[in-house]
Amino acid sequence: MTKKNLSKRFTALLAATTLAATMGLGLVGCGAGTEGGDAAQANNTEIVATVSDDANATQGATDQQAGQPPAMPGGQQPGEPPNGSGGPGGPGGGSSTVEQGSAATEITTDGTYSKTTYSSNDSDENALRVTGATVTLDGITVNKTGGAVSNTETGDFYGMNAGLLATDGAQVTITGATVNTSAQGGNGVFSYGSGTVVNISDSTITTTANNSGGIQTTGGATTNATNLTVNTSGNSSAAIRSDRGGGTVNVTDGSYSSAGTGSPAIYCTADITVTGAVLKASNSESVVIEGGNNVTLNDCTVTGNDATLNGQATYKTNVLIYQSMSGDAAEGNSTFTMNGGSMTALTGAMFHVTNVTTTITLSDVDFTYASDSKVFLDASSDSWGTSGGNGGHVTLILDNQDITGAISMDANSSVDLTMKNGSTWKLTADSYVTSLSGDTSGIDLNGHTLYVNGVAWSK
Repeated sequence: MTKKNLSKRFTALLAATTLAATMGLGLVGCGAGTEGGDAAQANNTEIVATVSDDANATQGATDQQAGQPPAMPGGQQPGEPPNGSGGPGGPGGGSSTVEQGSAATEITTDGTYSKTTYSSNDSDENALRVTGATVTLDGITVNKTGGAVSNTETGDFYGMNAGLLATDGAQVTITGATVNTSAQGGNGVFSYGSGTVVNISDSTITTTANNSGGIQTTGGATTNATNLTVNTSGNSSAAIRSDRGGGTVNVTDGSYSSAGTGSPAIYCTADITVTGAVLKASNSESVVIEGGNNVTLNDCTVTGNDATLNGQATYKTNVLIYQSMSGDAAEGNSTFTMNGGSMTALTGAMFHVTNVTTTITLSDVDFTYASDSKVFLDASSDSWGTSGGNGGHVTLILDNQDITGAISMDANSSVDLTMKNGSTWKLTADSYVTSLSGDTSGIDLNGHTLYVNGVAWSK
């Protein structure tokens, strides 16, 4: 597919509670057709559309009650938040006092440590802790084989009971390590606190118990990971995981897989960038972003299978962007950016956004859709936040990007859509906008009627 220089622009203010699902609007980029239709000719048109829910009454196009969320795929109803989703999903209120427990071995002196095995079988204890030192760990083995964390939140926030914990501004370089944990709250490699940096490469991390992420970053720390093999099998155990206080995570290459429920490949309350990696969640969303945080994926292979509705989970989706109001994720606008690579949803919608404002930017991504859902993006109120003010507000930017499926929202939500560099707007049923301007050559009526402020439009 050849990218084209931007030369034209088309702007529309869409008024719809549901695009495609209710009104049958198909959105297609260069070379992509909606279900049952042929692709339209690619061109240089940029399409900008602002979607709201305030004008369908003129046409009587929907019987949805104001303030009520749209119907969910599979007959689900909106309700409780997901069951952990690999990080904070429920009420906050954890201690603000840093509690990290004990360590079987603690390194506080700068140096290089090679071919050493560090073990722990006691509760609230790290097998290895590096505190405030500049340390190189080469070919080490870490075994956290027992001893549950006594307080899940201190494990999630501060690294209590993790296999390896770096804290207090430690600078830790890890190469060729093997890290295994089988204890509840046994995160594999944990980086905590502002100024703490973990650089880890060519290592294997395996965790098997609940609340045990692969690489975990909190409190403003930094983790740089290269060519890791990470496998988690417990519930609420994201392969790439962050929590209260966030931080910065940079991942290059490698494989990151999770098998438990509520365990996405990425759970983000930080700034996370992943390049060239394979990300797979076998029983969860592939990616979850909470609050005003950011995920960027470059040339990654991403697969999610949010197949098991357990506990508080009510909506099947591949990427969840939300704010739980737990206090564990900073409030504000979030971003999800994906350049190249592929994303597969084995069940549910591709994106669900609720109780947050976000920008989703997609370029040259190969999407594979679930057979049980026709929804590309759902923006709607859910159980988080204040009723009437907890919708999803999305700026969706498609650049030389093919998408298929519905874009839907409820009365509390909005979607601002930009399609550029060879995109076409193809209707699959009559559609309604409040205004239309600019170069409209990219509009394909496809045998349907486009109403502009209540009047049928024609080219």
